[in-house]
Amino acid sequence: MSQKKNAQPKKGLHPRNPHRERYDFAKLIQSTPELAQHVSENPYGDLSVNFSDPAAVKALNKALLSHFYKVNYWDIPAGFLCPPIPGRADYLHYIADLLAESNDNAIPQGKGVRGLDVGVGANCVYPIIGHRVYGWQFVGADIDPISIKSAKFIADANPSLKGNIKLRLQKNADNIFTGMINTDEVFDFTLCNPPFHASLEEATAGSERKVRNLAANANKKQKPRQTNFNAQTKPVLNFGGQKAELWCPGGEAAFIQKMIKQSAEKAGQCFWFTTLVSKKENLPAIYQQLQKAKVVDVKTIEMSQGQKISRIVAWTFLTEEQQQEWRQERWSN
Repeated sequence: MSQKKNAQPKKGLHPRNPHRERYDFAKLIQSTPELAQHVSENPYGDLSVNFSDPAAVKALNKALLSHFYKVNYWDIPAGFLCPPIPGRADYLHYIADLLAESNDNAIPQGKGVRGLDVGVGANCVYPIIGHRVYGWQFVGADIDPISIKSAKFIADANPSLKGNIKLRLQKNADNIFTGMINTDEVFDFTLCNPPFHASLEEATAGSERKVRNLAANANKKQKPRQTNFNAQTKPVLNFGGQKAELWCPGGEAAFIQKMIKQSAEKAGQCFWFTTLVSKKENLPAIYQQLQKAKVVDVKTIEMSQGQKISRIVAWTFLTEEQQQEWRQERWSN
């Protein structure tokens, strides 16, 4: 299987992200043979998959998780979110940097470090990567019982993950941290990829735009060669996603503002609360809410993957003295 050599690394990804280099499809197919049927030359002469085909995206994810993170079993129910692995890995590497900044530039690693994934989804990708790369333990929370069942099955089916990822069903959709952070436990960080859209109609329109853009890019400067890319591809939710994964009343801004309010109730039980913020225009309202919550410190970390730019907003309620105590008690080893 031929592949262009000397291809440039992908722009914007974190320096430690192993997905910065172009996909080596020969190696990926070796680890996950089912990927082969989805790989072909795109109009530029590069090997790729049709990212508007849910089956192709799912097969690529399986291969990436198998090849880079030694995950033997991974699957998700039909129609559930199938996230791009490189972007998920980026978030975790930036969290590692955030923890390191609070720990004399040394990344806290191992099972003593605990993270809470708010909205773990059926795919369980954040806990998988976080544990396999840094050895962290995770609690994954979600309001969807099927997501929790799927994520638990993934965690239990892989010896490298078993016992290091716990799943908790959030039974009250109005709660984010209540019931997920128990009174007797602490977390070194939380992470969240909040629902992006404010309604199903908005989510559907967004997915249709994504598919049209994929088709347009694939057929731009089209060369006369056979390809699996089709400009007439019917718009679908190509990365999947249930209601709770894609939209909520008020969209991203409302969800994050609620998260900030509720984080104040768990102020001393977590070092860094974090969330992705996809829409830059939501930042002013988020900063205003953080000010109301009287946080001690706020950091905004910009991430980019190709042309897509997003950012992580992180906040802590711990004073410098409390941070020092936290480092000594939890990260000194």
